[in-house]
Amino acid sequence: MPPQGGAPGVPPRPGRAARAGGSPRLGDDGFGDEVGWEPLGAGAKSPWEADGGEETVPLPVQRGASRRAKGLLMAGVAASMMAAGAGGYLVARPYLMPEDFEGQGSGAVTVRILPGASAGEVGATLTSAGVVASVRSFINATEQKAVAGHLRPGHFRMRKGMAAGAAVDMLLRPETRVVTRVSVPEGMRAEEVFRRLARLGGLPLEELRSIDTELLGLPEYARGVEGFLFPATYEIEPGSTVADVLAAMVARFTAAAREVRLAERAPEVSLTPLEVVTVASIVEAEGGRDADYPKIARVIYNRMEQGMPLQMDSTVTYAQSRRTLRVSVKDTRVRSPYNTYLRAGLPPGPIANPGEKALMAALNPAKGDWYWFVTTNPTHRITKFTDKESEFVRYREELNEYLGTN
Repeated sequence: MPPQGGAPGVPPRPGRAARAGGSPRLGDDGFGDEVGWEPLGAGAKSPWEADGGEETVPLPVQRGASRRAKGLLMAGVAASMMAAGAGGYLVARPYLMPEDFEGQGSGAVTVRILPGASAGEVGATLTSAGVVASVRSFINATEQKAVAGHLRPGHFRMRKGMAAGAAVDMLLRPETRVVTRVSVPEGMRAEEVFRRLARLGGLPLEELRSIDTELLGLPEYARGVEGFLFPATYEIEPGSTVADVLAAMVARFTAAAREVRLAERAPEVSLTPLEVVTVASIVEAEGGRDADYPKIARVIYNRMEQGMPLQMDSTVTYAQSRRTLRVSVKDTRVRSPYNTYLRAGLPPGPIANPGEKALMAALNPAKGDWYWFVTTNPTHRITKFTDKESEFVRYREELNEYLGTN
């Protein structure tokens, strides 16, 4: 955003001194300065006064010549003053009375405002597009409305031939901005994110799938985009590329990871940063309420400490590329490194894209002796935890009953 106060280099407004002391000089503000008279100071000698104390008597001249000389002198002074006044007016006119259109304009034109553009730069863009008549009229309008610091970057649908004040008002209206907003919920898999961006954001699906990950700024410990496409709402500008959008999602993950100090705190739970993201992805995929996330993380750590397979249904359905609450015994036998029924420890990488709460839960597991949990009522996200296998079996029966009636 442009700094508060508008464009740098903008000349001072009428009535304000350019600086204290001295006579005006040319070129300080890019417009040229006014031409003026500098009166003699107190005690200064007139050009017709001598340095001595005696009066100097001028040589006598003929009366007619004196009158003619006096007339010529006065005419010269008047002409100089008129020239100075006309020149000052011509110099100041673009500032005092800049060209401006009238009304709300007509037609449509899309303009792009770059990040960090000043009011003057925005005015130049609008002038080139025929939206406003002059840069100065736009700057004056932003100053009068005190909104120079509120101009936003992006693409805007404007009209041609607008009064500068109307153009400022239109730029500040949210509906003027040309942008597509796509919300990515927590826990989506990379393929699901790609499909959502293609459907809602108009990005090519195959380009999303085949993106060169070197362009995205992934953390050095990442093995791919899974787990690092941070859930949030993203604004897709006209002309945005697949790399632009995915890089923005990775950058948002990086900011969240920095916020929770992921890399620094991973050793506290005896994991690498990638393993923390993997645990967070399982926590997110297993669902439940936010308050359940630290408990789910504790179940994962308790089972790992005992050498027990995690047996997380979410890892099985990820291996199968499907979404379901119904996981059969046959499903748990699918051959995949992501199947935590057959493979001990964590899967080789994240199974979804976790949000900040899941990352926090992975770094701050709750205290407890639980080894099992079941979300017995997915609609209301009711999850029950236990350290007894018999209770776990009963909870599974509650879930099966729920699935049978829903």
